[in-house]
Amino acid sequence: MKIAIGTDHAGFKYKQKIVKFLSSHGHDVKDFGTFDELSCDYPDFIFPVATAVSSGEYERGIVLGGSGNGEAIAANKVSGIRCAVCWNVLSAEMSRRHNDANILSLGQRMIDEDMLDKIVQTWLETPFEGGRHQRRIEKIDNM
Repeated sequence: MKIAIGTDHAGFKYKQKIVKFLSSHGHDVKDFGTFDELSCDYPDFIFPVATAVSSGEYERGIVLGGSGNGEAIAANKVSGIRCAVCWNVLSAEMSRRHNDANILSLGQRMIDEDMLDKIVQTWLETPFEGGRHQRRIEKIDNM
């Protein structure tokens, strides 16, 4: 799968771990930054991820920050993006199964490091249930 990833300084450590995890599982990963822990503005790194997913260049995206909330808000401003903040495995599963989330937003300050890979893997592997929900999502995406 082609996956775009980006973070601000508050999610940098987890971004590095996720890039390694994704690459080791054969995914094609594009890192949109940031590339260090110096303070920065999250939209500078989140909008390029959301734009890349929205355009179809990348199938999915992952964005990170301290809580993941600001990153999700920014990503969801891009047409066609359904970004979900997930802080555990169940929220990751349901964001895919019921909402067809195409971007995952994670908060480094909210998630235990030992759960990180499991949350990402669950989000990547969970299919969307589809049905009547799919028609509504397609209608919204085409607005």
